[in-house]
Amino acid sequence: MKALRVPKRDADTIIRRLIKDSLIDSNYRINRDQRSVFIPLKEPVDPKKIHEDASIVETEFQEKEKRPRDFKEILKDKIEDRLLKDIRRSFDIIGDIIILEIPEELEEHKHTIGEALLKFTKKRGVFRKKSKVKGVKRIREFEHLAGENSTETIHVEYSTRIKLDIKKVYFNPRLANERERIAKQVKKGEIILDMFAGVGPFSLAIARHKKASKIYAVDINPTAIKYLKENIRLNKAHEIIPCHGDIRKVAQKIPEKFDRIIMNLPASAKEFLDLAIKLIKDDGIIHYYEFARDFKTPTEHLLEASKPFKVKILNKRIVKSKSPGIWQIAIDAKIQKT
Repeated sequence: MKALRVPKRDADTIIRRLIKDSLIDSNYRINRDQRSVFIPLKEPVDPKKIHEDASIVETEFQEKEKRPRDFKEILKDKIEDRLLKDIRRSFDIIGDIIILEIPEELEEHKHTIGEALLKFTKKRGVFRKKSKVKGVKRIREFEHLAGENSTETIHVEYSTRIKLDIKKVYFNPRLANERERIAKQVKKGEIILDMFAGVGPFSLAIARHKKASKIYAVDINPTAIKYLKENIRLNKAHEIIPCHGDIRKVAQKIPEKFDRIIMNLPASAKEFLDLAIKLIKDDGIIHYYEFARDFKTPTEHLLEASKPFKVKILNKRIVKSKSPGIWQIAIDAKIQKT
């Protein structure tokens, strides 16, 4: 095969130029020896227009492994086209574990799909959601499809390491940007309450910015608190104070009010708004989350719970979709008590 031989010292500059001009055959790997670099070409070139010491030579190149654009390409010869369109293109990655949903009509192909996803992502294990999130511990059932059957992993988010077991605790990787958005708002010296902390992703994101003086992270799931303590150690986030128990009982033992309260329990956070209003300082900020069809209902819940205090809505936004027509709504509100 024809190749452009160039001096090694100038190869990087020449390669960038050839890429810009679309002259490199990307199906093959570039070769190197001690003095020269050999570049596979799509079409003939005048070597002297490239570099004074360049030349055209014959050589053999190793063909690159062609990577599929998505995991459905791997399945084209294994599952008929009419069924392939029902497979969700998106899936969640938590650490080195893949989580996906498979429609009932593809039940007999579930392991084939799992193996395809394992091959496409190069991750450690693939699991299928088998239930909705349920119970006060907010956990769901999973079915192992491919790879290692181990559900403990370490997820990295904005350089924060989050250790967890997907079968024993709740964690949503799709809220990474939301967590970082909140963390960036925290001001120096704030005292914060993370009412439904889980393994601590919100608290850990805030702690990474090193502005809060104390972060009380509460969860009713003892396994979540176990992992939270491990995550505090992993990230040296010692401003986080882990608290196990029902927030209504735990709050009675905390001898201070809060500059900021995070209420990330969208299915039932409205039941705790009265407590949040009681615990927030004057001019403190509540980050409130609720599943709803629009902004009206969660805003009304927040305003009603805050009476007789004044509420200044700082921000409203859709965080993500829950189901058709239902969204996770987020509202940032300042509570003015005087």
